[in-house]
Amino acid sequence: MNIYVSNLSFNVRDEDLQEYFAEYGEVASAKVIMDKFTNKSRGFAFVEMPDDEAAQKAIQELDGASVDGRNIGVSVAKPREERTGGGGNRGGGGFQKRGNSSNFSRSRY
Repeated sequence: MNIYVSNLSFNVRDEDLQEYFAEYGEVASAKVIMDKFTNKSRGFAFVEMPDDEAAQKAIQELDGASVDGRNIGVSVAKPREERTGGGGNRGGGGFQKRGNSSNFSRSRY
């Protein structure tokens, strides 16, 4: 089962998560999500536990627990939604005409 952990202190590392969840059963992976530009924690993580029963117990007992001075949120991770490319219909960028195009003169001086 994949578990989403939110409101993490920026000091929490993968190894810390591994320890917290290992009390409830086997942890396949524990990954704090890092900002790709600053390489600092983004304050959330994913933990994967192969035993669903152990994962449910961890969710129940750790949701709202205080970790490094912050009350964390722990829940079943939802599948990532598909993203549409291109940002939808937002005008296509570039320059847009303002007003009536007859405002432009074609005469030469």
